[in-house]
Amino acid sequence: MPRESIQKKKLRAERIRLELLRLYPEATCSLDFVDPYQLMVSTVLSAQCTDERVNLVTPALFDAAPDAAALAKMPVKRLEILIHSTGFYRNKAKNLKAAAKDLVTKHAGKVPGSMEELTALAGGGRKTANVILGNAFDVPGFPVDTHVGRLSRRLALSKHEDPEKVEKDLCAIFPSESWTLLSHQLIFHGRAICPSRKPRCEECTLADDCPSKL
Repeated sequence: MPRESIQKKKLRAERIRLELLRLYPEATCSLDFVDPYQLMVSTVLSAQCTDERVNLVTPALFDAAPDAAALAKMPVKRLEILIHSTGFYRNKAKNLKAAAKDLVTKHAGKVPGSMEELTALAGGGRKTANVILGNAFDVPGFPVDTHVGRLSRRLALSKHEDPEKVEKDLCAIFPSESWTLLSHQLIFHGRAICPSRKPRCEECTLADDCPSKL
């Protein structure tokens, strides 16, 4: 693709945004949660695991640990058993317990609502923080998961592999009020039309604005 001016890139990005809005007007977080604590836990568990699997695991987990204080006190072996099927369960259990202890000791048991505070939690990262900010606190955030990163590169919205650099590129070309919804829409489109293997370009209504179309 020829080098694109910033103005042309933003115009193309806006066409992509509007088409995704037409395709997935009600796209939302696929994780089941009722409060910021549940969303934090579910997001940690979703690393390299499907949201569907996480949603099967969390009801029993939240029955056993309905808040950060209970999670902080839970024996690590029991936590590992409860989350085993999400994969990487030892590391996830370690991070969840440490984060829960941070919430109890530093935030009166409540999940904080700022990027700085969220990324300071044990095991915290920008993706998890953006998910929580956008979906639990209605604060604009652009989580970059594997789907968002892949589509951003295929659509030439970012050339980077690093999620934080992709996030910076996306935030520079899309209005902040669209970030949370747009991240869900990109995920939906990645699952439905543009998977990692064999993207269905012949069905994709973004094809005219996609330099990677086959």
